[in-house]
Amino acid sequence: MSYENITTDQKERVHYITVNRPKQMNALNKATIQELHDAFKAANADAGTRVIILTGSGDKAFVAGADIKEFADFDTENGKKLAAEGQQKLFDFIENLSTPVIAAVNGFALGGGLELAMASHIRVASENAKLGLPEVSLGVIPGYGGTQRLSQLVGRGKAMEMITTAGMITADDAQNWGLVNHVVAQADLMALAEKIASKICNNSGDAIASAIKAVNANYTDGVNGFETEITEFGNCFGTEEFVEGTTAFIEKRKPSFK
Repeated sequence: MSYENITTDQKERVHYITVNRPKQMNALNKATIQELHDAFKAANADAGTRVIILTGSGDKAFVAGADIKEFADFDTENGKKLAAEGQQKLFDFIENLSTPVIAAVNGFALGGGLELAMASHIRVASENAKLGLPEVSLGVIPGYGGTQRLSQLVGRGKAMEMITTAGMITADDAQNWGLVNHVVAQADLMALAEKIASKICNNSGDAIASAIKAVNANYTDGVNGFETEITEFGNCFGTEEFVEGTTAFIEKRKPSFK
């Protein structure tokens, strides 16, 4: 499939998705959100893909927000629809993929860009990265899950500070606050993401999919995370990968997960 606003690539078991709007600092517009949805859906359905790495083109921005021109004249109902459709089509969609997503934050991750990174399962950042949710400076609030995921990751107080001041934080602060997992020089960013991806690829894809469901359940209203964990733990016993993993352990060899 060909895209206008993103690029995709496959190297062995790792699928790369890159937001490619450098003149717009990789800002998200409606077309880009749709293309990202399509690309993630295709990668997740590909049995040969074990990890997805998401990044932005160039060396200045991961994704520097949403394309404000698209919704500057929206009314209340249009605003609600924009947020609901965006969350369903992309942000919630990524969070609930069975394939792990690593966000390689290579510059500005602002507004929808930070929300996109937070929807990913793992975040690594370059030293020059700047992260923030500046929406209140435009008279709105984060609408793609930002108010929820940021507080989950950094705590209520720090989330309130970031959102109400509309300020940016450095990559080092983001790591100290728990917003990103690792910070490295920009030249080493993709190598780090690929190193993490390689470690993931060594493990059971079925078990990882179950683990994602169980972890996410803890943050889902009305869902008992412990019950989900029990269910998914039991489901693992019915997979070929459980047989291979336990057999390999008993035979003192490395497992070979297909």
